[in-house]
Amino acid sequence: MPVIAAALVGCVQPASFSAAQWRVEAESPAARVTFGDVIDIDTPAGLSLWLVRPIKGPVAIGFDAMAVAKGGANDQVSDLNAFWMAREADGAPLRHGRSGAFADYDTLATYYVGIGGNRNTTTRFRRYVGRVGDRPILPQHDRSDAGAMLQPDRWTRITLIADGSRIAVERDGQAVFRLDDPQPYRAGHFAIRTTQSHLRIRNLTIQSLGN
Repeated sequence: MPVIAAALVGCVQPASFSAAQWRVEAESPAARVTFGDVIDIDTPAGLSLWLVRPIKGPVAIGFDAMAVAKGGANDQVSDLNAFWMAREADGAPLRHGRSGAFADYDTLATYYVGIGGNRNTTTRFRRYVGRVGDRPILPQHDRSDAGAMLQPDRWTRITLIADGSRIAVERDGQAVFRLDDPQPYRAGHFAIRTTQSHLRIRNLTIQSLGN
């Protein structure tokens, strides 16, 4: 089976991730996720695709993403989202077996970014605090400008950084959001998240920023 590769700093050969190293949580049985050189996510409702292995910071998680607009039923150009450094009070989020509905993730302590949410009208960053119904957001982390939205059928490079207190989201090498977190989340899980959309993901890298 083809794989998506993740390169770690100092590795001569990149590690590889097979489909077995991901977990799908999907609201709809019609959701489809296929693995190859590209992960293809085609879903009519909420879906989270979790990397099974945990990640420890300081780290930069990078991947290419495309919002597909080819006329398919779910080709809505919306919701390129991600969780990173995600944890539960009792440990790993993957123990909980969520439905894929967005509200199910309120109990996480995690960083979250939603690019082109709400049918490509909002781009937001949040630091979840593990309380149901509480998704804190700072005014500067709630964007509606056109430059922060998704462009159809175009690859874009997303980088999610958790480097001690320095938390950041970058897109094509440019900062989208930054946070100086006095109580940073230093380890946890990573997931691609979307709803009613068709995304493609490739070239995943997990780069240690430690010495």
